[in-house]
Amino acid sequence: MAVLTVLSPPSLPTSSSSILYHFYNNDSTNCYFWHKNVSKWTPISAVSKRKNGPAKSQIHLMQSSTSSGSRCLWIKGTSSVHDKIAGQERREGLSLSVLPTTAAQVSSVEDLYEFICSGPLLDKVGLNQDKVAESIDKWILCGSQLCRLFRLNELFLTEPQKVRIYHYYIPVFMWCEQEISLHSSKFKDEDDIPPLVIGFSAPQGCGKTTLVFALDFLFQVTGRRTATISIDDFYLTAESQGKLRESNPGNALLEVARTMSSLKWTPFSSLLFVYYEIFNLQFRGNAGSHDLPLSVETMTALQKLTREGTKMKLPRYDKSAYNGRGDRADPSTWPEVEGPLSAILFEGWMLGFKPVPAEVVKAVDPQLEIINKNLEAYYNAWDKFIKSWIVIKIKDPSYVYQWRLQAEIAMRADGKPGMSDEEVFDFVSRYLPAYKAYLPTLYAEGPSGSDPEHLLVVEIDEGRNPILAN
Repeated sequence: MAVLTVLSPPSLPTSSSSILYHFYNNDSTNCYFWHKNVSKWTPISAVSKRKNGPAKSQIHLMQSSTSSGSRCLWIKGTSSVHDKIAGQERREGLSLSVLPTTAAQVSSVEDLYEFICSGPLLDKVGLNQDKVAESIDKWILCGSQLCRLFRLNELFLTEPQKVRIYHYYIPVFMWCEQEISLHSSKFKDEDDIPPLVIGFSAPQGCGKTTLVFALDFLFQVTGRRTATISIDDFYLTAESQGKLRESNPGNALLEVARTMSSLKWTPFSSLLFVYYEIFNLQFRGNAGSHDLPLSVETMTALQKLTREGTKMKLPRYDKSAYNGRGDRADPSTWPEVEGPLSAILFEGWMLGFKPVPAEVVKAVDPQLEIINKNLEAYYNAWDKFIKSWIVIKIKDPSYVYQWRLQAEIAMRADGKPGMSDEEVFDFVSRYLPAYKAYLPTLYAEGPSGSDPEHLLVVEIDEGRNPILAN
């Protein structure tokens, strides 16, 4: 049985500021709010919503213990921060550092309010200036939590960091909360409410994994239970991948793993595959390389986690197995998730792709014909479970190449093993045909089986930040 520890409010502030927030162990449930007009500490959950716009007074937050300042890996667009933080936070149970006891000025509420309202996603997520003003306390809380999650100094955020937090992650989080509320409203109080499955379709390298990680963390902070799953978790076992390669000789879109397995293994090549794993490069991925029955079994079971005490393990894939060729992880290592779940966050680079006419794929690459045929089975295995969609849209599929090349150049500059420019081009070329064939339909019609009323399209630029759509 969980034990709730009730903490006493902090000592009365000596500052002349009108507003002060105080967090205990970065826990939003133990957050107190001081206002000189009422001269007492009040839990933040009890703060009334502002009806007449943001306050004009100064807001103070407890300074984070991190010294990272403005540096954060996810600004560079790599997935290493997710791998590093996710592993650490899962081991520590999201136990974050205790904050200092001295307040430091950040900015005025008015400045933050104006910055939030200048974001390109506000209208898309159903918000306006009045709604932001009413929920400004929640924006502040979520922003502070994300700064601590990503080890950022919230007092010295760079412009890109502010954009990523207040123009991207939090607006998307607010939209997801609205979708969950709408989903729950369709059921009666006595009903078991299945979790809402939210699909994230986004190209490789655009930061979708980190976005999902941030959303999952914010849901935990606000008291909702969620499960995260990726299409990567449903890859075929190593044995089945071998059979797939053997049955498709000469098809470069399905034989990447065979190409890599033919290498002569040396200490350097083994290190190279460790490097590949850090940057989430995949030697598998096109339609036909996934265990679809496992997908159906997993998604069906997840939707039954509607009551306290219900549990299941989530499949995971070990990309480092067999010297980088990969295999399904041992079930004893799979993470366990417990109900009741509010949402399932399902992400993947090809989620929502649907078959297109044969002449279309032939015009792009004749090798896509088998991929296009395989894609016919994916709706029933993946897309039919998804009721709300987030599509991360890019203007040009070549961004994927640029993002990968940036990561490789950075690695080589640090003296670490990395692919050459030619090798990067060859690797990304394994996925570009699918992007060219299926992204136009995805962007024009939405994901397979999606409802336009429950679809959020976020267009990002080459810097992976949201922009106003044309």
